[in-house]
This record gives sequence, C-alpha cells and structure tokens, in this order.
Amino acid sequence: MTLLQAVQVRHSVRRYTDEPLRKEHILALTEEMEKVNQESGLNIQLVTNEPKAFDGLLNHYGWITGVTDYFALVGKDDETLEPLCGYWGEHLTLFAQTLGINSCWAAGTYRKIPDAYTVKDGEKMLMVIALGYGENQGKPRKSKTYKQVADAPEDAPKWFIDGVECALLAPTAINQQKFKFTLREDGKTVSATAQKGPWSMTDLGIVKYHFELAAGKENFAWE
Repeated sequence: MTLLQAVQVRHSVRRYTDEPLRKEHILALTEEMEKVNQESGLNIQLVTNEPKAFDGLLNHYGWITGVTDYFALVGKDDETLEPLCGYWGEHLTLFAQTLGINSCWAAGTYRKIPDAYTVKDGEKMLMVIALGYGENQGKPRKSKTYKQVADAPEDAPKWFIDGVECALLAPTAINQQKFKFTLREDGKTVSATAQKGPWSMTDLGIVKYHFELAAGKENFAWE
C-alpha cells in the first residue's frame, strides 16, 4: 500500500484491541520517525506499552479506548510547531496505515504522562497520535466540497483538483475543515490558508501534506 492509497482507507479509530504493537511494526515506525525528525528538526517520540495517557477522565469526551502506544509530537516551542507537527505527524499516520496500524489524533482527550517522553529546554509536547490495531477501521466523515475550499478557475489543472480533493480527506480538529487553497494567476503558485479555530495551524500542516501527496511537489510552488 502506498501513502496515497493509505489516504483512501485511513479513518480515525477510537476503539482498539488489546494487542500491543508488534516488534516489526515498532521497528518500522521508529525508523520512519527518526527520518522525520532528522528532516524536520522535530523531536517526535514513539511511546509504547504506556496505558495511562488514555485511561483517565480527560479521555471520556473522545472515547478513545485500548491505547497503550502513541506518537508524542514534541518540538521547538515557536510558531512553526503546529504546522510542522501537522505535516509530519500526518506523514507518520499514513505510514502507519500502510503497515495496517490504525490511528487517531488527540489534542485534548488524553492525559500527559511526562515520564513517558522527553521534552528538552525550549521544546513543547503539542499533542499525541494514538496507535494500535482497531476493533474496526473507522468510517468516513462528512466533508465539504471542492468548491467550498478551493479558489481557482474552472479550468484548473488536474494536479490542483487532485490536491484539494486529497486535502478534503485529511483529518482536522472536530472536522472543521477551516482551510482554503488558492491557485494564483501564474497557474503554478498555490496559497494555503487557515481560518481561526482550535488547532487550525496543525490542521493546515496536515492538509498541506495531503495536497502535496496528490498534486505532486514538481507541479507547483507554495506561496
């Protein structure tokens, strides 16, 4: 399964079996995570066999159960943290899906367990991504349409349309989808913006990753 194929089948999963992550999957996730950290400058960490984060009152709102493994999204505490975590965190969720590992982004429906990961001076742990083998594969969410999130001429190139359609499949906080993609007059430059809302800048990083994946980086440049 490719990352682009994973976009089509990956949905948020909130109920997991009690099967821990397999050793070969932990190894694959760790290797990919280390590549991401090297390229992005983030300090994402894979936490395994840690049941406390999703076993508390804070979790009751989201009903995420059976989770003992997750990515802790850690990085430099500045204005780049949210979009970087969104972009690279989504890469890791889709990579996990190619291995048959389900996932769910969690910004507030978990308990922070400080001794489960390392946060250096000047860093912040932004949120986590739950990982595991789901009791089900989740289900598609209600989505906006292409025209609601795209600003482009009627004869927009296929790569732009494909990119926006892929972005509409991305997870966003409370499914708000508060983003817009604009194709500039030169036909090659794309602007991606986010309206104000909870975790909107994290969402922007996520949807930009999706757009790039389907549009192809060789076809355009970000504004």
